[in-house]
Amino acid sequence: MSVRIYLDHAATTPMRPEAVAAVAEGMARWANPSSPHAEGRAARAALEESRARIKAALGWTGELIFTSGASEALWIALNRVKVERRIVSAVEHDAVFRAAPGAEVLPVVDGEPDKDFLAACLARPGKAIVAIQAINSETGTGLIPHLRPPSVRLVREAGGIFLSDCSQLAGKGALPDADMIVVSAHKLGGPPGVGALLVTDLAMLEPIGGHEFGYRMGTENLPGVFGFAAALEAGAEDDWPTSAEQRLDFKNAIWRVGEVVSPGAQCAHIYAIAMPHLSAAAQLIRFDAMGFAVSAGSACSSGTLKRSRALEAFGVDEDTASRTIRVSFGWNTTPAEIDAFREAWLEVAHAAAREV
Repeated sequence: MSVRIYLDHAATTPMRPEAVAAVAEGMARWANPSSPHAEGRAARAALEESRARIKAALGWTGELIFTSGASEALWIALNRVKVERRIVSAVEHDAVFRAAPGAEVLPVVDGEPDKDFLAACLARPGKAIVAIQAINSETGTGLIPHLRPPSVRLVREAGGIFLSDCSQLAGKGALPDADMIVVSAHKLGGPPGVGALLVTDLAMLEPIGGHEFGYRMGTENLPGVFGFAAALEAGAEDDWPTSAEQRLDFKNAIWRVGEVVSPGAQCAHIYAIAMPHLSAAAQLIRFDAMGFAVSAGSACSSGTLKRSRALEAFGVDEDTASRTIRVSFGWNTTPAEIDAFREAWLEVAHAAAREV
């Protein structure tokens, strides 16, 4: 294939042209937004304008703290929050477990957080923060399929704080009813190196000093913030070249030969698919040679040979997990690209069956 097809948007989606132009504009504004001179004040005004634009695009009425990405936002949320206990779902991104070592782990049953286990945890002494991601980055499972799921009600009734990593949802759908939300620009067509922690009330966090209202150290990434705002305003999932129905048709075609690993509610832009008779590593090599960029699990772990922690927590057996790759679509994926990969996947699957 002379033109490669990129289907790893859950790892990083290409920057939208609007975001590229906005970053270039931001590069021309070199002043520090915290400097008192005229150049600094102009940079501060531009930063605050972008903050307001991002909040409006996300439909967020609370506060917004700019960060270097989702990992830092998660660290701030889980380490500066005023609570005694931390509860995280078993399928959270590795960044959550790094930010909250020793946290109580909430099992997932049939693709949903175990509400009985959560209720028992919340009944114990000590105020808790509960982290449940909106969409799993490896399977596309929607752990918060509704804006006000029962898990949120349980946390609120117990006086806890609800945190949701919305890296795979922001810019694509409505955000859940959470006290804190994590967003990453490079997952939605913005530049890498910038993200945000959305907070309903800054009083939930212990200030650390420095920038961003005193809740983050480090100079704000003004060019990145410009690109972040531009990417969000460029459009949502409804504006993609492919429809949700076309992406679901891809899933149905795979079902004829393989298996779509879909524990629970499924989004329409991330699929974990298991091919009979061929390991994930072998599939990645073959598809890469054929001109397709796909992955196995999250970008943080796809280079390892370890079994996916998320797939294991979802109850996927070891054999199926070893044959599972991830295919994820984005704002510039075309119907022709989906069709091309479907045909390539079926071709590889049939060839693997003949080799058995």
